[in-house]
Amino acid sequence: MAKGYLCFVLHAHLPYVRHPEHENFLEEKWLYEAITETYIPLIQAFDRLLDDNVRFRLTMTLSPPLISMLTDPLLQERYVRHLSKLIELAHKEEGRTYGSPFHEAALMYKRRFHEAMSVFNDRYHRNLVSAFKKHQDAGRLEIITCAATHGYLPLMLLQPEAVRAQVRAAVEHYQKHLGVPPQGIWLPECAYAPGVDAILKENGLKFFFTDSHGILYASHRPRFGIFAPIFCPTGVAAFGRDIESSKQVWSTMEGYPGDYNYREFYRDIGHELDYEYIKDYIHPDGIRIHTGMKYYRITGKTDSKEAYNPQAADEKAAEHAGNFMFNRQHQVQHLASLMDRPPLIVAPYDAELFGHWWFEGPAWLEYLIRKITFDQDIVEMVTPSDYLKRFPCNQVAVPCSSSWGNKGYHEVWLCGANDWIYRHLHMAAGMMTSMANRRPGSGGLLRRALNQAARELLLAQSSDWAFIMSTGTMVEYAVRRTKVHLDNFLRLHDQIENNRIDEGFLGYLEYRNNIFPDLDYSWYQTPAPAARAV
Repeated sequence: MAKGYLCFVLHAHLPYVRHPEHENFLEEKWLYEAITETYIPLIQAFDRLLDDNVRFRLTMTLSPPLISMLTDPLLQERYVRHLSKLIELAHKEEGRTYGSPFHEAALMYKRRFHEAMSVFNDRYHRNLVSAFKKHQDAGRLEIITCAATHGYLPLMLLQPEAVRAQVRAAVEHYQKHLGVPPQGIWLPECAYAPGVDAILKENGLKFFFTDSHGILYASHRPRFGIFAPIFCPTGVAAFGRDIESSKQVWSTMEGYPGDYNYREFYRDIGHELDYEYIKDYIHPDGIRIHTGMKYYRITGKTDSKEAYNPQAADEKAAEHAGNFMFNRQHQVQHLASLMDRPPLIVAPYDAELFGHWWFEGPAWLEYLIRKITFDQDIVEMVTPSDYLKRFPCNQVAVPCSSSWGNKGYHEVWLCGANDWIYRHLHMAAGMMTSMANRRPGSGGLLRRALNQAARELLLAQSSDWAFIMSTGTMVEYAVRRTKVHLDNFLRLHDQIENNRIDEGFLGYLEYRNNIFPDLDYSWYQTPAPAARAV
């Protein structure tokens, strides 16, 4: 019998980027890169494990914006076009690199791109959500949800109705695409504040994740620290991130991804090859972009990089998987001697780290799962639902307000670079609630306008825009998205209030910003006060 448990969590999320008005929109490439480098390699690993009858349990978020994009016919078609160009480039690169140290890597890319097309088009008929669902149905994955547009919930609590709408929309969307209600939620940015859990409970959610200090600084002090969940007074369970296992994977300085044998992310042929040769494979406006074809290994802290060796990198991934397992075994054995129940190690990561940023990450994860399954009996992989079934009694405490952002609280999403957005978001949320309260049961054109106003507000609330403003990358796009959605909301609000709805404008927004087609504006209504006992 295992002495402890590992809860491995992958948070898969991208902001909602869909621009039907542009044939080649630069930021849509975020999705295409993630599909090729992260989602398909993970699906391939899960498929191999399933085919080999390897039993494993992983937890994975599929955020509502990501599900919406992965199931969108326009983006699916554009991805096929994108991947076809990569295949064409890979064939050219096979010839160009012949006889060079880069040839082996070029052959690897050609094979991977062809495999990606087969997985996407043939095996899963362009719907990767169905691939992840298959593994949930097979008992390998526990898929959880996230807030509707990854809104930063602690900074929205001034209007609880806005938080309710974020959570309700997410739960409804999950059930539509995955066929069952979600059991848990990934709070965007692991950001928690007291009061959020009550709204989660209203929507049938049983657990969430928070950063380590959210548990460690809880009131009352948790007996087992982060190595067992706590119950909020509402009965919703909070699972805290383990610091040690996180650092071994996250850290580019101390973690595995910085190993010199692994692929160098920042050296891409899209930026390095002659323009005339590469121009058909970068942005049509001539903007140099990553193609995903990278021929160098990290090598060291030097600008002089050596050729990437796929076999050596794969061997290193297997070695690192063994090391991670070894560390978890020793961690569990130590903790088990101090606790009266098996310890739980929660290891959450952004899914896009695996494959996109850390090219060898999906291989590392597959090696880890196989090693845990066959090479030891000290650590067992479980999901939060598995754990709560085995240990239904847990300490009651109130988690501390926290996030997993820099410095651990809300500073990344509320700083000098982005604080201007909140007065507008709060005002819009109040206006949306007021419209919903004053117009219950609306139908026809009015209902369409109210629903679209709610969509525009949700899209403006995405934490991704505030994060991008804070980090200083792609700031112009993040600012524009925030302002455009707020402007759309305000125009719809004025049209609704003045009973002059412009159906042409409304139709354009429904076509352009079509997330959550089943959204109901009534989710913004203020709940009736509970009846008092006499």
